[in-house]
Amino acid sequence: MTTVETVKLKEKKREKYIVTTLKRLFKNKLAIVGLIIVLLQILMAIFAPMITTHDPIKQTLADSELPMFSPGHWLGTDNYGRDVWSRIVYGARISLVVGSIAVTLGLVGGIILGMLAGYYRKLDAVIMRFVDLLFSFPGILLAMLIIAILGTSLVNVAIAISIWSIPTCARIVRGSVLSIKEKEYIMAMRSMGASDLRIMVRHILPNASAPIIVFATMRMATAILSTASLSYLGLGAQPPTPEWGAMISQGQAFMWSSPHLTIVPGIAIMLTVFAFNVLGDGLRDALDPNMDLQD
Repeated sequence: MTTVETVKLKEKKREKYIVTTLKRLFKNKLAIVGLIIVLLQILMAIFAPMITTHDPIKQTLADSELPMFSPGHWLGTDNYGRDVWSRIVYGARISLVVGSIAVTLGLVGGIILGMLAGYYRKLDAVIMRFVDLLFSFPGILLAMLIIAILGTSLVNVAIAISIWSIPTCARIVRGSVLSIKEKEYIMAMRSMGASDLRIMVRHILPNASAPIIVFATMRMATAILSTASLSYLGLGAQPPTPEWGAMISQGQAFMWSSPHLTIVPGIAIMLTVFAFNVLGDGLRDALDPNMDLQD
C-alpha cells in the first residue's frame, strides 16, 4: 500500500469515526438539550450588544427594584436601577470567557505533565507526587489561596481555577498515555527512529483526545460554578461588573423585596452548569469505543 493510499485510508477512518460519534451523540436527547443551551449561551455572549437595550452598568435610581415584566425591563431592575436582563446577558460573556481561559490553561498544564509522566517512567514518580500535592488541597480552598496571593480579579480567578484543573487533567492524560504507548504502532514508530516528541504529539495525543474532550466539557461547568462562587465571596468580579455570582451576592440583601435579583442569576448558573454536565456525559458515551458493541 502506497503512502497516499495509507493517508486516504486514515482520512476515511477518521471521517467514519466522526460521523459515528455524532450519530451516537444525537441519539442522546438530554445531551442535545445541553448542547442547545450551550449554543444559546455562546450566541448571547457574542451578540450581547444586539440583544440588550440597556447598559449593564448604567445606574438609574429612579427605576430601582422594578419587578419582572416591567415596561422596558422584562426581568426587572436591581437596587441601582440597572437592567437585570442586560446584566445576565453580559454575565454570560464573562462566565464563558473566564471558564474557557481557565479550562484551556488547565488543559495545557495537565496535558504536558500527563504526557511526560505517562511516557517517561523516570519522571512519573516526581510529577505524580506534585500532582498528589495539589490534590491534597480542596479545590475551592486552593483557588482562594491563590487569589489571596495574587489579588482579587477575574484574571486571577481564571489562573486559580486553571491550576486547580491541572492535577485531574494530568491523571487522565497519564492513564491514556500508559495504555497507548504499549500499542504495536507506537513500538513500530520507535523502531523506525521517530523522536519521542513526534510520537507523543502526532500519535499518542490524538488517540488520547476523547477523554480530554470530555474532561474539558465537564470542567467548563466546574469553572463557571467556581467563578460564580468566588465572585459571590468577593474574590472575583468586583462591582459594577455584571457577573452572575456577584449579582447573587449583591441581590441577597433584597431577597424578600426583590427576589428576582438572586433567583434570575441563580437560574442562569444552574442552566449553564447543567448544560455542560449533560453535554459532557453525552460526549463521554459517544466517544466510548465500547459503545460499538452495544449499537
